[in-house]
Amino acid sequence: MTLVGGFVAQRTGDRRHLVLGFAAGLMLGVVAFDLLPEAMEQAPQQVHGVPAALLMFAAGFLAIHVVERAVAIHRGHEGEYAAHSHGHSHSHAHGHAPGPGQGERQREQGVGIAAASALVLHSMMDGFAIGAAFQAGTTVGTVVAIAVVAHDFADGFNTYTLTRLYGNNRRRAVTLLFADALAPVTGAGITLLFTIPEQLLGLYLGFFGGFLMYLATADILPEAHSPHPSKGTLACTLLGVGFMWLVVGLA
Repeated sequence: MTLVGGFVAQRTGDRRHLVLGFAAGLMLGVVAFDLLPEAMEQAPQQVHGVPAALLMFAAGFLAIHVVERAVAIHRGHEGEYAAHSHGHSHSHAHGHAPGPGQGERQREQGVGIAAASALVLHSMMDGFAIGAAFQAGTTVGTVVAIAVVAHDFADGFNTYTLTRLYGNNRRRAVTLLFADALAPVTGAGITLLFTIPEQLLGLYLGFFGGFLMYLATADILPEAHSPHPSKGTLACTLLGVGFMWLVVGLA
């Protein structure tokens, strides 16, 4: 299912703004309907009147914001994607020296890899959730497994989209996509060995929720609307949120 999501993201071509809009909607839905409720449930304790999971959510949002400001990423919008996917490898084939913005581009690519890696880690946690649920009982395990499989389409879609958005080549994106596909299996396998304390898992989910929320709102949505503010893009975002609501409701 993860690979199917990545394949769909890869096949979109010039409808990229619609894809990014949909990806942002999916991410918003995952955070609001899945990660935060689960984080609050698993780490309900309060710190100075605020649930610890929500403090971690704010920390996750601010952490990625600080990192992005620190490396001062200036992303060109128009044509950047096409340049990375086609022209970039072409110029290297002819032996051109890398341009002056090479270091900045590498930092930018690093953000994409970090974001995709966080999604891979999240997929591993999903697998962990399946294993833990089966420890609680077969029925619970089956329900959680179905929920995770439904999520995996969105995970695969976002992993590929995020890696490419930050200027990484297709091979790197496909590698991370395969890592994301293997991650739930690995996570489920880990549960045969030991159990993570629930509270720690809740704090992690809160932090990761803030991280995803920042990427969706500060990076992906502006990028989706940069060439031409489009009603279609907005509709795709709403569709993404609605899709996740449907998935979580069914789960």
